[in-house]
Amino acid sequence: MDLSPYLEAAKRAALLGGAVLKEHFGKIKRKDVGQKALNDFVTYVDRLSEETIKAFLRDRFPCSSFLAEESGSSGNGVLLWIIDPLDGTTNYIHAFPFFSVSISLMKAGEILVGVIYDPLRDDLFTALKGGGAFKNDRRIHVNPSRELGEIMLATGFPFRAREKITPYLDAFRELFLKTLGIRRAGSAALDLAYVAAGTFGGFFEIGLSTWDIAAGCLLVREAGGVITDFQGGDDYLRTGNVVAANPHVHAEILKAVKRYFPDMR
Repeated sequence: MDLSPYLEAAKRAALLGGAVLKEHFGKIKRKDVGQKALNDFVTYVDRLSEETIKAFLRDRFPCSSFLAEESGSSGNGVLLWIIDPLDGTTNYIHAFPFFSVSISLMKAGEILVGVIYDPLRDDLFTALKGGGAFKNDRRIHVNPSRELGEIMLATGFPFRAREKITPYLDAFRELFLKTLGIRRAGSAALDLAYVAAGTFGGFFEIGLSTWDIAAGCLLVREAGGVITDFQGGDDYLRTGNVVAANPHVHAEILKAVKRYFPDMR
């Protein structure tokens, strides 16, 4: 299967969605913000970006299926587009400049294409299964460091699972003391892209959605990294519990996370 037409379409769709985000950035009013769940917000911009992306992809691949954050599941094709039209909505609402568009293509449970676009920096991260990972068409690789003390980590607080905050902070404390530092910027998709690019040596988070991580997971793997759930398995797309890192430090990060979440996959 030649994946290049799908990658090119995903790149174009991400740029179109990103253009929507740039056009409306800094213009959100209180009346524009809805709340789907506790601390889980949505705006007309999320929906407009998603509609723009889906319309473009549907026009080119009319037999596709979709799993998108705002509109859910649709279609019955074997090719499934997974779309987060605005990863980092809370940041976006408050004009904090760290958010992204994430698009991936799945077939038979396997991610084949991944694209993450940072519209403010015009950074386009792309990956093809078996074809490597790229930032603005330049090949990228995970951080080569072999020691936790040489790397920064990225994470996100469990806003959808606040009952997990105590063990999460215990894991955070242990890893914070062993690394150069931990950053929490508010877009899991971009965090994973930066793991793939070697900026961060690793990333961990609890309770993410499939659309948050599908593209980023492929980027990390194609850049030479390792990504697992909290038990070291491959169920992260279902559980949303993710540990991603370069292969030298992944086991140590996972060990710390498992210590405080022994029963979570």
